[in-house]
Amino acid sequence: MADVRLGAALWSQATDWSGFLGAAQRAERLGFDHVWTWDHVRAIFGDPDQPVFEGYTALAAVAQATERIRLGLFVGANTFRNPALAVKCLTTIDHVSGGRAIMGIGAAWFEPEHRAFGLDFGAGFGQRLDWLAEAAAATRSLLDGDEITSAPGGRYDFDHLRVLPAPVQAHLPIMVGGGGERKTLRIVAQYADIWNAFGTPETLARKDRILREHCAAVGRDPDTIERSVGCKITIRRTAAEAERARRALLEHNRTPLANVEGDDTFWTGTADQIAETMLAYRAIGFHTFLVELPAPYDAETMETLVQVVKPMVDAGAAIA
Repeated sequence: MADVRLGAALWSQATDWSGFLGAAQRAERLGFDHVWTWDHVRAIFGDPDQPVFEGYTALAAVAQATERIRLGLFVGANTFRNPALAVKCLTTIDHVSGGRAIMGIGAAWFEPEHRAFGLDFGAGFGQRLDWLAEAAAATRSLLDGDEITSAPGGRYDFDHLRVLPAPVQAHLPIMVGGGGERKTLRIVAQYADIWNAFGTPETLARKDRILREHCAAVGRDPDTIERSVGCKITIRRTAAEAERARRALLEHNRTPLANVEGDDTFWTGTADQIAETMLAYRAIGFHTFLVELPAPYDAETMETLVQVVKPMVDAGAAIA
Protein backbone atom coordinates (compact mmCIF):
# COMPACT_ATOMS: atom_id res chain seq x y z
CA MET A 1 0.00 0.00 0.00
CA ALA A 2 1.24 3.50 -0.89
CA ASP A 3 2.57 5.75 1.83
CA VAL A 4 0.51 8.69 3.03
CA ARG A 5 0.85 11.91 1.04
CA LEU A 6 0.19 15.22 2.76
CA GLY A 7 -0.83 18.50 1.23
CA ALA A 8 -0.86 21.77 3.15
CA ALA A 9 -3.93 23.62 1.86
CA LEU A 10 -3.39 27.12 3.18
CA TRP A 11 -6.43 29.34 3.71
CA SER A 12 -5.55 32.60 1.98
CA GLN A 13 -7.87 34.77 4.11
CA ALA A 14 -7.08 36.69 7.31
CA THR A 15 -3.33 36.66 6.73
CA ASP A 16 -0.50 38.86 5.55
CA TRP A 17 1.89 37.78 2.83
CA SER A 18 4.84 36.98 5.10
CA GLY A 19 2.67 34.65 7.19
CA PHE A 20 1.28 32.89 4.13
CA LEU A 21 4.66 32.44 2.44
CA GLY A 22 6.27 31.35 5.71
CA ALA A 23 3.67 28.60 6.11
CA ALA A 24 4.32 27.36 2.56
CA GLN A 25 8.07 27.27 3.19
CA ARG A 26 7.49 25.51 6.52
CA ALA A 27 5.43 22.87 4.73
CA GLU A 28 8.34 22.23 2.38
CA ARG A 29 10.90 22.04 5.21
CA LEU A 30 8.73 19.60 7.16
CA GLY A 31 8.28 17.26 4.20
CA PHE A 32 4.72 17.91 3.00
CA ASP A 33 4.22 16.72 -0.56
CA HIS A 34 2.10 19.64 -1.78
CA VAL A 35 1.16 23.23 -1.02
CA TRP A 36 -2.31 24.31 -2.11
CA THR A 37 -4.30 27.47 -1.74
CA TRP A 38 -7.81 28.60 -2.56
CA ASP A 39 -9.03 30.09 -5.78
CA HIS A 40 -11.36 32.53 -4.04
CA VAL A 41 -11.52 36.30 -4.33
CA ARG A 42 -13.62 36.83 -1.19
CA ALA A 43 -13.23 35.18 2.19
CA ILE A 44 -15.38 32.03 2.33
CA PHE A 45 -15.33 31.42 6.09
CA GLY A 46 -17.00 33.94 8.37
CA ASP A 47 -16.96 37.61 7.43
CA PRO A 48 -16.53 37.80 3.62
CA ASP A 49 -14.86 41.21 3.87
CA GLN A 50 -11.52 39.92 5.10
CA PRO A 51 -8.19 40.14 3.28
CA VAL A 52 -7.74 37.26 0.83
CA PHE A 53 -4.97 36.64 -1.71
CA GLU A 54 -5.57 35.64 -5.35
CA GLY A 55 -4.59 32.05 -6.02
CA TYR A 56 -2.53 31.91 -9.21
CA THR A 57 -0.47 34.96 -8.27
CA ALA A 58 0.21 33.48 -4.84
CA LEU A 59 1.26 30.13 -6.35
CA ALA A 60 3.70 31.83 -8.70
CA ALA A 61 5.36 33.59 -5.78
CA VAL A 62 5.50 30.38 -3.72
CA ALA A 63 7.01 28.59 -6.72
CA GLN A 64 9.86 31.08 -6.77
CA ALA A 65 10.42 30.75 -3.00
CA THR A 66 10.46 26.91 -2.79
CA GLU A 67 12.47 24.12 -4.39
CA ARG A 68 10.75 20.73 -4.02
CA ILE A 69 7.13 20.90 -3.00
CA ARG A 70 4.34 20.55 -5.58
CA LEU A 71 1.87 23.42 -6.07
CA GLY A 72 -1.80 23.73 -6.95
CA LEU A 73 -5.13 25.49 -6.44
CA PHE A 74 -7.64 23.79 -4.17
CA VAL A 75 -9.34 24.06 -6.65
CA GLY A 76 -9.36 26.48 -9.58
CA ALA A 77 -12.82 27.96 -10.17
CA ASN A 78 -13.71 27.26 -13.78
CA THR A 79 -16.13 30.21 -13.81
CA PHE A 80 -13.38 32.72 -12.99
CA ARG A 81 -11.29 32.37 -16.15
CA ASN A 82 -11.38 31.10 -19.67
CA PRO A 83 -9.84 27.60 -19.26
CA ALA A 84 -7.19 28.30 -21.89
CA LEU A 85 -6.07 31.33 -19.89
CA ALA A 86 -5.98 29.14 -16.77
CA VAL A 87 -3.75 26.68 -18.65
CA LYS A 88 -1.50 29.58 -19.65
CA CYS A 89 -1.25 30.71 -16.02
CA LEU A 90 -0.55 27.23 -14.68
CA THR A 91 1.98 26.46 -17.43
CA THR A 92 3.87 29.60 -16.46
CA ILE A 93 3.88 28.41 -12.84
CA ASP A 94 5.16 25.03 -14.02
CA HIS A 95 8.14 26.80 -15.60
CA VAL A 96 8.73 29.05 -12.60
CA SER A 97 8.73 25.99 -10.32
CA GLY A 98 10.79 23.72 -12.56
CA GLY A 99 7.91 21.31 -13.20
CA ARG A 100 6.02 21.18 -9.88
CA ALA A 101 2.55 22.45 -10.83
CA ILE A 102 -0.76 20.60 -10.51
CA MET A 103 -3.89 21.86 -12.31
CA GLY A 104 -6.77 21.89 -9.83
CA ILE A 105 -10.20 22.59 -11.33
CA GLY A 106 -13.79 22.57 -10.14
CA ALA A 107 -17.19 23.94 -11.13
CA ALA A 108 -17.22 26.73 -8.45
CA TRP A 109 -19.88 27.18 -5.78
CA PHE A 110 -19.57 30.49 -3.90
CA GLU A 111 -22.19 32.76 -5.45
CA PRO A 112 -21.51 35.96 -3.42
CA GLU A 113 -18.00 36.38 -4.85
CA HIS A 114 -19.38 35.95 -8.38
CA ARG A 115 -21.98 38.65 -7.75
CA ALA A 116 -19.45 41.02 -6.19
CA PHE A 117 -16.94 40.64 -9.04
CA GLY A 118 -19.52 40.50 -11.84
CA LEU A 119 -18.64 36.91 -12.81
CA ASP A 120 -21.13 34.68 -14.62
CA PHE A 121 -22.38 32.06 -12.14
CA GLY A 122 -24.55 30.31 -14.69
CA ALA A 123 -28.13 29.16 -14.39
CA GLY A 124 -27.35 26.50 -11.81
CA PHE A 125 -24.93 23.82 -10.70
CA GLY A 126 -25.83 21.53 -13.59
CA GLN A 127 -24.87 24.16 -16.13
CA ARG A 128 -21.60 24.90 -14.33
CA LEU A 129 -20.78 21.18 -14.45
CA ASP A 130 -21.45 21.16 -18.19
CA TRP A 131 -19.05 24.09 -18.50
CA LEU A 132 -16.51 22.18 -16.39
CA ALA A 133 -16.75 19.08 -18.59
CA GLU A 134 -16.03 21.16 -21.68
CA ALA A 135 -13.22 23.02 -19.92
CA ALA A 136 -11.61 19.83 -18.59
CA ALA A 137 -11.44 18.32 -22.06
CA ALA A 138 -9.83 21.49 -23.43
CA THR A 139 -7.46 21.70 -20.45
CA ARG A 140 -6.17 18.17 -20.91
CA SER A 141 -5.59 18.67 -24.63
CA LEU A 142 -3.82 22.01 -24.17
CA LEU A 143 -1.60 20.70 -21.36
CA ASP A 144 -0.64 17.81 -23.63
CA GLY A 145 0.46 20.23 -26.36
CA ASP A 146 -2.47 19.66 -28.71
CA GLU A 147 -4.16 22.26 -30.87
CA ILE A 148 -7.87 22.71 -30.17
CA THR A 149 -10.84 24.22 -31.97
CA SER A 150 -14.19 24.27 -30.21
CA ALA A 151 -17.23 22.47 -31.56
CA PRO A 152 -20.17 24.77 -32.28
CA GLY A 153 -22.73 25.44 -29.59
CA GLY A 154 -20.56 25.09 -26.49
CA ARG A 155 -19.52 27.48 -23.76
CA TYR A 156 -16.11 28.21 -25.34
CA ASP A 157 -15.02 29.20 -28.82
CA PHE A 158 -11.36 28.23 -29.21
CA ASP A 159 -9.92 28.70 -32.69
CA HIS A 160 -6.84 26.64 -33.63
CA LEU A 161 -5.39 27.28 -30.19
CA ARG A 162 -2.12 25.85 -28.89
CA VAL A 163 -0.48 27.02 -25.66
CA LEU A 164 3.28 27.67 -25.86
CA PRO A 165 5.58 27.12 -24.19
CA ALA A 166 4.35 23.68 -23.23
CA PRO A 167 4.55 22.71 -19.56
CA VAL A 168 7.86 21.45 -18.21
CA GLN A 169 6.14 18.21 -17.18
CA ALA A 170 5.42 15.75 -19.96
CA HIS A 171 2.10 15.02 -18.25
CA LEU A 172 1.02 17.85 -15.96
CA PRO A 173 -1.54 16.28 -13.58
CA ILE A 174 -5.12 17.48 -13.24
CA MET A 175 -6.97 17.34 -9.93
CA VAL A 176 -10.77 17.56 -10.09
CA GLY A 177 -12.60 18.46 -6.89
CA GLY A 178 -16.14 17.38 -6.12
CA GLY A 179 -18.38 14.40 -5.49
CA GLY A 180 -21.42 14.81 -7.74
CA GLU A 181 -22.27 11.28 -8.76
CA ARG A 182 -23.72 11.79 -12.22
CA LYS A 183 -21.58 14.54 -13.77
CA THR A 184 -18.58 15.35 -11.57
CA LEU A 185 -17.41 11.77 -11.13
CA ARG A 186 -17.73 11.18 -14.86
CA ILE A 187 -15.46 14.19 -15.44
CA VAL A 188 -13.03 12.67 -12.90
CA ALA A 189 -13.11 9.35 -14.77
CA GLN A 190 -12.41 11.03 -18.08
CA TYR A 191 -9.76 13.61 -17.20
CA ALA A 192 -8.47 13.57 -13.62
CA ASP A 193 -5.17 12.26 -12.34
CA ILE A 194 -6.24 13.14 -8.79
CA TRP A 195 -9.76 13.18 -7.35
CA ASN A 196 -10.38 15.22 -4.21
CA ALA A 197 -13.56 14.87 -2.19
CA PHE A 198 -15.00 15.52 1.26
CA GLY A 199 -17.09 13.19 3.41
CA THR A 200 -17.07 10.30 5.84
CA PRO A 201 -15.34 7.04 4.89
CA GLU A 202 -18.75 5.48 4.29
CA THR A 203 -19.77 8.31 1.94
CA LEU A 204 -16.51 8.25 0.02
CA ALA A 205 -16.52 4.46 -0.27
CA ARG A 206 -19.91 4.70 -1.98
CA LYS A 207 -18.76 7.50 -4.27
CA ASP A 208 -15.62 5.51 -5.10
CA ARG A 209 -17.79 2.62 -6.29
CA ILE A 210 -19.68 5.05 -8.54
CA LEU A 211 -16.41 6.47 -9.85
CA ARG A 212 -15.32 2.95 -10.77
CA GLU A 213 -18.55 2.51 -12.73
CA HIS A 214 -17.84 5.71 -14.65
CA CYS A 215 -14.28 4.54 -15.30
CA ALA A 216 -15.58 1.28 -16.73
CA ALA A 217 -17.96 3.22 -18.98
CA VAL A 218 -15.17 5.39 -20.44
CA GLY A 219 -12.51 2.66 -20.53
CA ARG A 220 -10.31 4.09 -17.76
CA ASP A 221 -8.33 2.08 -15.22
CA PRO A 222 -9.71 3.48 -11.91
CA ASP A 223 -6.47 2.73 -10.10
CA THR A 224 -4.67 5.34 -12.22
CA ILE A 225 -6.60 8.04 -10.32
CA GLU A 226 -5.13 9.18 -6.99
CA ARG A 227 -7.77 9.48 -4.24
CA SER A 228 -7.49 12.53 -2.01
CA VAL A 229 -9.63 13.65 0.93
CA GLY A 230 -9.94 17.23 2.13
CA CYS A 231 -9.86 17.81 5.89
CA LYS A 232 -9.18 20.45 8.55
CA ILE A 233 -6.92 19.04 11.25
CA THR A 234 -5.94 20.42 14.65
CA ILE A 235 -3.68 18.31 16.90
CA ARG A 236 -2.66 18.81 20.52
CA ARG A 237 -1.61 16.69 23.52
CA THR A 238 -5.24 16.33 24.60
CA ALA A 239 -8.53 16.56 22.73
CA ALA A 240 -9.58 19.51 24.90
CA GLU A 241 -6.42 21.44 24.04
CA ALA A 242 -6.96 20.70 20.35
CA GLU A 243 -10.51 22.04 20.51
CA ARG A 244 -9.33 25.23 22.21
CA ALA A 245 -6.73 25.70 19.45
CA ARG A 246 -9.35 25.11 16.75
CA ARG A 247 -11.68 27.70 18.27
CA ALA A 248 -8.85 30.25 18.40
CA LEU A 249 -8.15 29.69 14.69
CA LEU A 250 -11.83 30.15 13.85
CA GLU A 251 -11.95 33.33 15.91
CA HIS A 252 -8.93 34.70 14.06
CA ASN A 253 -10.80 34.01 10.80
CA ARG A 254 -13.94 35.77 12.10
CA THR A 255 -15.88 32.52 11.85
CA PRO A 256 -18.52 31.86 14.53
CA LEU A 257 -18.48 28.33 15.86
CA ALA A 258 -22.14 27.96 14.85
CA ASN A 259 -21.15 28.44 11.20
CA VAL A 260 -19.17 25.20 11.17
CA GLU A 261 -21.29 23.14 13.56
CA GLY A 262 -21.70 19.61 12.21
CA ASP A 263 -18.90 20.01 9.66
CA ASP A 264 -17.26 16.57 9.66
CA THR A 265 -14.24 17.80 7.74
CA PHE A 266 -12.86 19.20 11.03
CA TRP A 267 -10.70 16.50 12.61
CA THR A 268 -9.68 17.65 16.07
CA GLY A 269 -7.83 15.65 18.72
CA THR A 270 -4.64 13.89 19.71
CA ALA A 271 -2.11 12.36 17.33
CA ASP A 272 -3.51 8.90 18.05
CA GLN A 273 -7.06 10.04 17.29
CA ILE A 274 -6.09 11.70 14.01
CA ALA A 275 -4.09 8.64 12.95
CA GLU A 276 -7.10 6.41 13.62
CA THR A 277 -9.29 8.67 11.48
CA MET A 278 -6.78 8.68 8.63
CA LEU A 279 -6.48 4.89 8.71
CA ALA A 280 -10.22 4.62 8.11
CA TYR A 281 -9.79 6.54 4.85
CA ARG A 282 -6.73 4.56 3.85
CA ALA A 283 -8.76 1.37 4.24
CA ILE A 284 -11.01 2.54 1.37
CA GLY A 285 -8.13 3.62 -0.87
CA PHE A 286 -7.63 7.30 0.02
CA HIS A 287 -3.89 7.80 0.59
CA THR A 288 -3.61 11.57 0.09
CA PHE A 289 -4.80 14.09 2.67
CA LEU A 290 -5.15 17.75 1.74
CA VAL A 291 -5.08 19.40 5.14
CA GLU A 292 -6.70 22.83 5.22
CA LEU A 293 -4.77 25.15 7.52
CA PRO A 294 -6.36 28.48 8.55
CA ALA A 295 -4.21 31.51 9.24
CA PRO A 296 -2.12 32.06 11.25
CA TYR A 297 -1.15 28.48 10.27
CA ASP A 298 -0.79 26.04 13.12
CA ALA A 299 2.88 25.05 13.28
CA GLU A 300 2.29 22.47 16.01
CA THR A 301 -0.31 20.63 13.94
CA MET A 302 1.89 20.75 10.81
CA GLU A 303 4.89 19.36 12.69
CA THR A 304 2.92 16.65 14.48
CA LEU A 305 1.26 15.51 11.27
CA VAL A 306 4.58 14.89 9.54
CA GLN A 307 6.69 13.74 12.46
CA VAL A 308 4.20 11.69 14.50
CA VAL A 309 0.93 10.98 12.69
CA LYS A 310 2.21 10.10 9.23
CA PRO A 311 4.65 7.42 10.52
CA MET A 312 1.85 5.96 12.65
CA VAL A 313 -0.52 5.77 9.69
CA ASP A 314 2.13 4.32 7.36
CA ALA A 315 3.01 1.70 9.95
CA GLY A 316 -0.63 0.95 10.71
CA ALA A 317 -1.37 0.39 7.04
CA ALA A 318 1.62 -1.92 6.73
CA ILE A 319 0.48 -3.96 9.75
CA ALA A 320 -3.06 -4.14 8.42
